[in-house]
Amino acid sequence: MSIFNKWSDAFETKNIDAVIECLHDDYTFVRHQSGTKMNKSEMIEMFRGFMSSDQVKVVEKRRLYENDDVLVEHTVMDFADGTREAVMGFSRLKDGQIIYSETGATLIDK
Repeated sequence: MSIFNKWSDAFETKNIDAVIECLHDDYTFVRHQSGTKMNKSEMIEMFRGFMSSDQVKVVEKRRLYENDDVLVEHTVMDFADGTREAVMGFSRLKDGQIIYSETGATLIDK
Protein backbone atom coordinates (compact mmCIF):
# COMPACT_ATOMS: atom_id res chain seq x y z
CA MET A 1 0.00 0.00 0.00
CA SER A 2 1.27 3.47 -0.86
CA ILE A 3 2.15 5.93 1.91
CA PHE A 4 -0.64 8.21 0.61
CA ASN A 5 -3.20 5.43 1.12
CA LYS A 6 -1.85 4.53 4.57
CA TRP A 7 -1.77 8.20 5.61
CA SER A 8 -5.25 8.91 4.26
CA ASP A 9 -6.76 5.78 5.82
CA ALA A 10 -5.18 6.61 9.18
CA PHE A 11 -6.78 10.06 9.25
CA GLU A 12 -10.11 8.85 7.89
CA THR A 13 -10.37 6.27 10.68
CA LYS A 14 -8.76 8.61 13.27
CA ASN A 15 -6.17 5.92 14.02
CA ILE A 16 -3.28 7.75 15.69
CA ASP A 17 -1.19 4.57 15.85
CA ALA A 18 -1.44 4.22 12.07
CA VAL A 19 -0.44 7.90 11.70
CA ILE A 20 2.60 7.32 13.91
CA GLU A 21 3.61 4.31 11.78
CA CYS A 22 3.71 6.58 8.71
CA LEU A 23 6.20 9.00 10.30
CA HIS A 24 9.94 8.34 10.31
CA ASP A 25 11.70 8.77 13.68
CA ASP A 26 13.61 11.74 12.21
CA TYR A 27 10.43 13.41 10.91
CA THR A 28 10.36 17.20 10.51
CA PHE A 29 7.40 19.41 9.56
CA VAL A 30 7.76 23.01 8.39
CA ARG A 31 4.74 25.12 9.39
CA HIS A 32 3.40 27.16 6.50
CA GLN A 33 2.13 29.88 8.86
CA SER A 34 5.50 30.70 10.40
CA GLY A 35 8.27 28.67 8.79
CA THR A 36 9.03 27.12 12.19
CA LYS A 37 9.76 23.40 12.47
CA MET A 38 8.05 20.67 14.47
CA ASN A 39 9.43 17.21 15.22
CA LYS A 40 7.61 13.87 15.26
CA SER A 41 6.40 14.04 18.86
CA GLU A 42 5.12 17.61 18.43
CA MET A 43 3.24 16.61 15.30
CA ILE A 44 1.72 13.56 16.98
CA GLU A 45 0.30 15.81 19.71
CA MET A 46 -1.14 18.17 17.08
CA PHE A 47 -2.68 15.23 15.21
CA ARG A 48 -4.19 13.90 18.46
CA GLY A 49 -5.88 17.27 18.88
CA PHE A 50 -7.18 17.20 15.31
CA MET A 51 -8.52 13.68 15.72
CA SER A 52 -10.26 14.48 19.00
CA SER A 53 -12.22 17.34 17.45
CA ASP A 54 -15.43 16.77 15.50
CA GLN A 55 -14.85 20.17 13.87
CA VAL A 56 -11.58 19.19 12.17
CA LYS A 57 -12.51 17.42 8.95
CA VAL A 58 -10.85 16.42 5.73
CA VAL A 59 -13.33 17.59 3.12
CA GLU A 60 -11.37 16.51 0.07
CA LYS A 61 -8.01 14.79 -0.39
CA ARG A 62 -6.14 13.77 -3.50
CA ARG A 63 -2.71 12.56 -4.44
CA LEU A 64 -1.08 14.66 -7.15
CA TYR A 65 2.13 12.64 -7.36
CA GLU A 66 3.83 9.84 -5.45
CA ASN A 67 6.92 7.70 -5.92
CA ASP A 68 9.41 6.09 -3.53
CA ASP A 69 10.99 9.48 -2.75
CA VAL A 70 8.20 12.07 -2.60
CA LEU A 71 4.48 12.59 -2.10
CA VAL A 72 2.58 15.65 -3.31
CA GLU A 73 -1.03 16.01 -2.18
CA HIS A 74 -3.83 18.54 -2.11
CA THR A 75 -6.31 18.62 0.76
CA VAL A 76 -9.27 20.78 1.70
CA MET A 77 -9.76 20.85 5.48
CA ASP A 78 -12.12 22.38 8.01
CA PHE A 79 -10.53 23.47 11.29
CA ALA A 80 -11.84 23.92 14.83
CA ASP A 81 -11.76 27.72 14.52
CA GLY A 82 -14.38 27.50 11.75
CA THR A 83 -12.00 28.15 8.86
CA ARG A 84 -11.50 26.08 5.74
CA GLU A 85 -8.13 25.84 4.01
CA ALA A 86 -6.89 24.38 0.74
CA VAL A 87 -3.56 22.80 1.65
CA MET A 88 -0.80 21.81 -0.77
CA GLY A 89 1.55 19.33 0.87
CA PHE A 90 4.98 18.10 -0.13
CA SER A 91 6.63 15.20 1.71
CA ARG A 92 9.97 13.48 1.35
CA LEU A 93 9.91 9.73 1.96
CA LYS A 94 12.54 7.45 3.46
CA ASP A 95 12.27 3.73 4.15
CA GLY A 96 8.56 3.80 3.29
CA GLN A 97 7.78 6.55 5.81
CA ILE A 98 7.39 10.32 5.72
CA ILE A 99 10.59 11.99 6.94
CA TYR A 100 9.91 15.63 5.98
CA SER A 101 6.80 17.64 5.14
CA GLU A 102 5.95 21.20 4.36
CA THR A 103 2.71 22.80 3.33
CA GLY A 104 1.26 25.89 1.80
CA ALA A 105 -2.33 26.81 2.54
CA THR A 106 -4.97 29.18 1.26
CA LEU A 107 -7.99 30.24 3.29
CA ILE A 108 -11.14 29.50 1.29
CA ASP A 109 -14.90 30.00 1.75
CA LYS A 110 -17.05 27.12 2.89
